[in-house]
Amino acid sequence: MLRVLLVTLSVAAIAHAELCKPDAQNAFKVRLSIKTALGDDAYAWDANEEYLFKAMMAFAMRRYSSKSTTQISNVLLCNVTDRVSFWFVVTDSSKNVTTVPGSEVEAAIRMNRNRINSAFLLSDKTLQFVKITSTLSPPVEPSTPVWLIVFGVVLCLILAGIVFLVVAGIHQRKKKNKKPTERENLEEKCEVTITVENGIPCEVLDLKAGRINGVFAADDERFTSL
Repeated sequence: MLRVLLVTLSVAAIAHAELCKPDAQNAFKVRLSIKTALGDDAYAWDANEEYLFKAMMAFAMRRYSSKSTTQISNVLLCNVTDRVSFWFVVTDSSKNVTTVPGSEVEAAIRMNRNRINSAFLLSDKTLQFVKITSTLSPPVEPSTPVWLIVFGVVLCLILAGIVFLVVAGIHQRKKKNKKPTERENLEEKCEVTITVENGIPCEVLDLKAGRINGVFAADDERFTSL
């Protein structure tokens, strides 16, 4: 009985080794950059982390197909390196000697990529499935409807235009009121003129006060009555 059990285990190990190997059919390579992502908080990759990875892949397969009966034992890892890279396959739970088609595994990973990344505190850049391109996060929908944003922008532009017109009107009115004052000041300045006679500038003539001739002023003083 013991011999039969050992033979069975040996055959299963050989079969698993044939299923999970680099570039095998339906096999995927995984690279993890734990140190790059977490720095001093990086954790060591050990048997517990391998178990968690198998559990996450089994979860992804079961969630992808509601009828799936994938178990942790159906996820095989091989060629694990110290730089944390390895290959894995998912075996068919009904036969356990064949692997699940790679297209199904890829679809399950894409569907649950965020959950897988979160389990290892990594992202698409630091947890890479080599044959599977990075997934794009779903677009973020704004909490405010688009039409309301557009309406707000248009309303702000209208209000800005009204304010501009009001300010421009006030500024124009001030300019108009300022022009008559400048004219009055100019007229007052023009009342005091400088005349030029025979090329010689004369004294300032105050048109309002008039001008007194000094010669006649002296005569008036001489003939002033007692």
